[in-house]
Amino acid sequence: MFGPSGERCVFVEFDGSLRTGDTAEVPTELVYVHDAHREEPSAAFALAHLSTGPTQPTAIGVFRDVARPVYGELMDRQIEMATQKLGQGDLAKLLHSGDTWEVK
Repeated sequence: MFGPSGERCVFVEFDGSLRTGDTAEVPTELVYVHDAHREEPSAAFALAHLSTGPTQPTAIGVFRDVARPVYGELMDRQIEMATQKLGQGDLAKLLHSGDTWEVK
């Protein structure tokens, strides 16, 4: 809830989207309670895109706090797995495989 006295809230529409409304008019079970540790990112994405204009309420804070490996670590693992499965690559062989043509 937000506003000076919590008179406004974020709630879940029937289609699953997030909206803002008057707390007094929104059924309690529809009021959105954010979980920054949720693995699936769609709720954080929806909250980050809640504002409909520059003068409208804008959510700020931690939208997502999930422990995950950094991109470089994931990429290194993917390369290791591919090398174990397919062997060390050969660039010259790759460049001369399949259909090739010469531009004159």
